[in-house]
Amino acid sequence: MASRLADLIRKARRLAAERDRLIDALAADWARALRGQGLTPEDFDELWAGLTEDAVRRGTPEGRWSAQAWRAEAQEVIARLRAKVEAALSER
Repeated sequence: MASRLADLIRKARRLAAERDRLIDALAADWARALRGQGLTPEDFDELWAGLTEDAVRRGTPEGRWSAQAWRAEAQEVIARLRAKVEAALSER
């Protein structure tokens, strides 16, 4: 049982690292796309809200996740993406 637990922990860490890499890459893409567009803070609020809703709607938990857990995960990922994009945009 201990080796199974260690395997699960390694897998969880690997998946979390992959998710972090994907968020970083996506944030860089979004920052490039949004830079210089003249969006207002309200525009950004609408953008992130729309992306969150789209992620929730397109997600397919397939019974492994509850709808509530899926929504929470989508909200967390979009919040991290938003923070990175807004930080990148404020640097210039």
